[in-house]
Amino acid sequence: MNAFVKEVQPIPHLKLVNLGKRFGPVVAVKGVELSLQRGEFITLIGPSGSGKSTLFNMIAGLLAPDADGSIVIDGRTQGYGELLGKVSFMPQRDLLLPWRTVLDNAIVALEIEGVKRREARERARALFPEFGLAGFEDKYPHELSGGMRQRVALMRTFLFERDLILLDEPFGALDALTRSMMQLWLLDIWARHKRTVLFITHDIDEAVLLGDKVAVMSTRPGSIKYSETINLPRPRDAALATTSEFGDIKRRLLEVVEEESLKTFDTERL
Repeated sequence: MNAFVKEVQPIPHLKLVNLGKRFGPVVAVKGVELSLQRGEFITLIGPSGSGKSTLFNMIAGLLAPDADGSIVIDGRTQGYGELLGKVSFMPQRDLLLPWRTVLDNAIVALEIEGVKRREARERARALFPEFGLAGFEDKYPHELSGGMRQRVALMRTFLFERDLILLDEPFGALDALTRSMMQLWLLDIWARHKRTVLFITHDIDEAVLLGDKVAVMSTRPGSIKYSETINLPRPRDAALATTSEFGDIKRRLLEVVEEESLKTFDTERL
């Protein structure tokens, strides 16, 4: 190979360029720059109020970004009206409909897309074993544990067949043991489906365990303060958190998050 020929870099699946959002006098997000390659799993952490959920709402097309920023998918800049339906988005709450069975909750997005109910149910039933929900198709949300409800919500997100998935603290409300199990389960699902994932969390251990890269947002106005590629082997398990390599990464990230959190605290005191 010619030593002077540059290696062609792949076009990012998602690229955020100078992305910002102002609500009246309040600048929530400013100058966010972030790229995800296809099939990559990036976790996003930062202090409360740093604009993480606002960022997700812009990527999902629920909020219009300020005019000087852009959202680029597969090399094409997306207008605000073009973004709705381009990504799968799971917010913090599972938002299951209490009057629908688990099966019929799973197919909501497919029905909105115009898929006939019979076909949608067949496609959903095929995923129930993979998501650990076989035998619960005809149950109602109130009959499920918190972890199972989250699995239903995630299955609904995966059934909305988009290559880019936004997950906003999906395990935040779960107890520690259930959360740990769900993390490993999600890694297994992601390894099989290879979707591109952007995942918000307040848990640094979770961010390191799951991510190919961890991005840290600053205090408001939120921007990407720091990012670190996680060069830990896959597949990963809970024992990884006991290694010195994991501990070193966690300490570096914790220093940045604590620095930004102190800024938030100082601002609120003034």
